[in-house]
Amino acid sequence: MTGGGRSGRVVVLGITAQYPMAGVTWQAMHYLAGLRALGCDVFYVEDSGAPPYDPASGGVAIDPSPNVAYLATVMRRLDLAERWAYWDAQRDVWHGLDAPQVRALYGSADAIFNLCGATRLRPEHRQGARLCYVETDPIYEQMRVANGDADSIAFLAEHDLLFTYGELLGTPSCTVPVERFTWIPTRPPVALDEWAPRDPGTAYRTIATWENKGKNVEFRGETYQWTKHLNFLRMIDVPRQARTRVELAMDPLDAGVRADLETHGWTLVDPRPISADVDAYRGFVEGARGELTVAKDIYVRPRSGWFSDRSVCFLAAGRPVVTQETGFSERVPSGRGLLAFATVEEAAAALRTVEGDYASHARAAREIAAEYFAAERVLGAMLDAAGIG
Repeated sequence: MTGGGRSGRVVVLGITAQYPMAGVTWQAMHYLAGLRALGCDVFYVEDSGAPPYDPASGGVAIDPSPNVAYLATVMRRLDLAERWAYWDAQRDVWHGLDAPQVRALYGSADAIFNLCGATRLRPEHRQGARLCYVETDPIYEQMRVANGDADSIAFLAEHDLLFTYGELLGTPSCTVPVERFTWIPTRPPVALDEWAPRDPGTAYRTIATWENKGKNVEFRGETYQWTKHLNFLRMIDVPRQARTRVELAMDPLDAGVRADLETHGWTLVDPRPISADVDAYRGFVEGARGELTVAKDIYVRPRSGWFSDRSVCFLAAGRPVVTQETGFSERVPSGRGLLAFATVEEAAAALRTVEGDYASHARAAREIAAEYFAAERVLGAMLDAAGIG
């Protein structure tokens, strides 16, 4: 992987204003900060036309003004105050750069990164830039393509390059076939300067949505669940077996589930104030002792090689990560600072291993972030693949 001295113009299409939550925001920030550090001429655009989400109500925002203001604040933080645009499709109003400026931007871009598949590409995007889909949630599209889903096939075909966090796609380790398209493995980047190792807290932590709905996939007679809660329930006895404090910033709505988690040693924390602010999110991560988490079923069973863009934040902060195996350990070493598990017993043993030499595992966590996930390394490789700069 390479870095430094880039000169290309890169537009990142994202969902920061559409979903103004800190985890989503940090994901985009790492791409933008990393590309700037490489010397790229970077812009950020949201023009999918999708209605914005209102975290307060949990539904669609009637007025997008708070979402736009949130995005403007994030862009100022990154010194991109004059380099962003948001299209309010309901009112056909542009914020930040206007429509002619955005069209001209697309015409002058060397590459457009469609982060998370945020945007269905239109003719104005196709003016010569390398169109790069950055798939952060693998397996879903590959299964749909294998099932012959016309919409997925058409969406992917709009792009010149397809990047995926599924690092084992197309290898003998992964059980899902790769059909029609060529996928380029990548991994979540992290801007190391944004995360500072400090004195650790007393609890292992994680933050995520408890239950995701609407993206399960039927494939070869089996249902693959696009949600984490099933694996959390399978690993429910880990804190008790490890005799370790674990804080779970999630909000299971079912009172019985909440009680069961608490009985097994999980401390439930309200995720809303953490997700509402990027600094609160960073404080939650940096104030942890480490991360204990699971992965979605759809990443685990096919052995996708996926790794979390939240876990890289813990690693960058010098916080050891104990996480469910998805096959990632075939590409990133597991054992010190980052420990993979497949069973309750393995997870409990991993936590005890970390506690047996915590300082060494904390140093190793930061070293893994620098060696395998540093934004300049990850994004430099993506630019190389795209033939940029």
